[in-house]
Amino acid sequence: MKDQEEGRCISVVAEHEGSVAGYVNLYFHQLKGPFASLGYPEIVDFGVLEKYRRQGIGARLMNVAEEIGFQSSHVVCIGVGLHSGYGSAQRMYVKRGYVPDGSGVWYQDKVCEPYMDCCNDDDLVLYFSKGKCFT
Repeated sequence: MKDQEEGRCISVVAEHEGSVAGYVNLYFHQLKGPFASLGYPEIVDFGVLEKYRRQGIGARLMNVAEEIGFQSSHVVCIGVGLHSGYGSAQRMYVKRGYVPDGSGVWYQDKVCEPYMDCCNDDDLVLYFSKGKCFT
């Protein structure tokens, strides 16, 4: 909420019958990650509560975040964790047209060099991007 109040991001919340069902934050200028110097908007902290999944809520949240992001850039990016808890998100991003950026796996906000020790926790991330379709 503080980041939104300070203009660093836009937060979108989905409701279902008066209850919060999901949320997504779109940051305009990331300070870390492979896209930091490029100024692409990044979708961060996307989630749909378990009891509301598979109802299209996540797709609608992503549609709104992408629409907002594409107003200021031709590319929107996202990072996703690699452990199985992120499995459904990984599949969704690929189905929506996101592709890995090619920088490899990141751990604790740094490129995970080959054979480097790391932990398969929430800090082990692969970054993706999606370009705006011009039709």
